[in-house]
Amino acid sequence: MVLAVDGGGSKTDVVAIGLDGAVVGHARGPGSNPQTRGWDVAGPILDDVRARVVDDLGGREILTTHVYLAGLDLPDELDAAATALAHWSSDGGAPDVLDNDLFALLRAGTLSADAVAVVCGTGINAIGVRADGATARFPAIGDISGDWGGGAYLGNRALWHAARADDGRGPATALVDAVPAALGLSTVREVTEAIHFGRLGYETFNRLCPVLFEVAGAGDTVARSVVDRQAEEIVLLATTAMRRLGLLSSAVPVVLGGGVLAARHPLLVEGVVAGLGAIAPGAVPTWVTTPPVLGAGLAALESVGASAEALERYRAGVATREFASTTAPIR
Repeated sequence: MVLAVDGGGSKTDVVAIGLDGAVVGHARGPGSNPQTRGWDVAGPILDDVRARVVDDLGGREILTTHVYLAGLDLPDELDAAATALAHWSSDGGAPDVLDNDLFALLRAGTLSADAVAVVCGTGINAIGVRADGATARFPAIGDISGDWGGGAYLGNRALWHAARADDGRGPATALVDAVPAALGLSTVREVTEAIHFGRLGYETFNRLCPVLFEVAGAGDTVARSVVDRQAEEIVLLATTAMRRLGLLSSAVPVVLGGGVLAARHPLLVEGVVAGLGAIAPGAVPTWVTTPPVLGAGLAALESVGASAEALERYRAGVATREFASTTAPIR
């Protein structure tokens, strides 16, 4: 038996997999990004979701545990994670592999030894890997590390533009009506005050992200400018990772995942494909809408020498559960 764990900004998945590739246990819980939630919140979530799987295994041996979490970007964060999860050693085994969830996304999308992955979900991040083991990583800790975008940030921009249009500081936009309507309110001012006074939580920004894309798709130039900027940032992350690894002129898969990218909004897809084509013509954009725990499980199975048939059985097992499963190169 192997155990695969993926914890992102919006959900946590734990899967137990037999060496034949059969999914024998699965549990899902809230997001467990320790960078944004802190270990006092993320730790109990991971413990709970894992326990719901391990407790049903009937004492079967766990040969290896692979854990991939959003927010593990810096050495100190990796050390803190190892300390926080060390107590698993008394109950099936501490993590043998512990790293950023982008590595799980990467494995879910490609077998290539030279590859790049960009996630745009609640937040945004990227990694690049090269056949000789070299990697390109980013701190990914928000504005202070130069980041721009992700679902929460895009929702924030939707409200920002709506507020400025509403009070006259910014250009007119349909977001003025669409933002409050999506939240069951009448005016932008009501939205602003509801967030300010805590009647609406900051998760509201994630709810506004689809509104931004809907308004942009209807032709609103203000909303479209934000979507275009997000596409540019995704391309910039991917091509910067490629450049740092000396892969910019190579044929390299660029794995694209996370909720914002997985939605495959036409404007965002067009912007990313065009941008990659202009800067790195050899890049092969590949959208992954399978959960990253697919990649976590594949990596765990490979580490114990599972057969190709077992890997395919696991892939099929994930596809037939409650997970949507498509991986499609787009050119």
